[in-house]
Amino acid sequence: MAKPGTAVEHPFFARLWVRMAPSIERQGAGEHRQRLLHGISGRVVEVGAGTGSNFGHYPAGVTEVVAVEPEPRLRALAAEAARDAAVPVTVVDGVADRLPADDGSFDAAVVTLVLCSVPDQAAALAELRRVVRPGGRLYFWEHVRAERRGLARVQRLLDATVWPRVGGGCHTARDTMAAIADAGFVVERVETFAFPDTRLPMPASPHVLGVAVRS
Repeated sequence: MAKPGTAVEHPFFARLWVRMAPSIERQGAGEHRQRLLHGISGRVVEVGAGTGSNFGHYPAGVTEVVAVEPEPRLRALAAEAARDAAVPVTVVDGVADRLPADDGSFDAAVVTLVLCSVPDQAAALAELRRVVRPGGRLYFWEHVRAERRGLARVQRLLDATVWPRVGGGCHTARDTMAAIADAGFVVERVETFAFPDTRLPMPASPHVLGVAVRS
């Protein structure tokens, strides 16, 4: 079994996220989580569980969720949310590129708004592939690099300056779909949309939601 990672402390971002989370859910995040997790089953690892916003959306077919969260403040809130979940949830310390799990020990993995902020996206996805059994699935909801050139340029500028510093390591210009494919997952379905859907495009508004199979 891999050793747990060292806690990652982002106290400013953690406080900011806790304040923002209710508004994000009211804007429709709960519906996206429900749609993403529909049909998921078996033993699940969720990486970057945050405050546990996904826990209430896991269906009855899930036998266990191991929720990994490296930030202490968020992990404590996730542990509280786990007590009210309809499925068994265990919240643990760990980082995305060193998950505390054996090879092929999960039927599915879940990442929601996480792959934007991991230090090494390729390493995190390789680790997800390691712990998911062959034929298992990766369920993902992430904000990604914009297709519009103008917005993509803004994203690159922000990523090179202030955005990762104030956003807990978040990057807006990552080509996450290509990274998922390069890691050895075959995309079954994906949808693209703006979130939040505003008249003025925001740097983190291009989103993807879908499922990929571990090849």
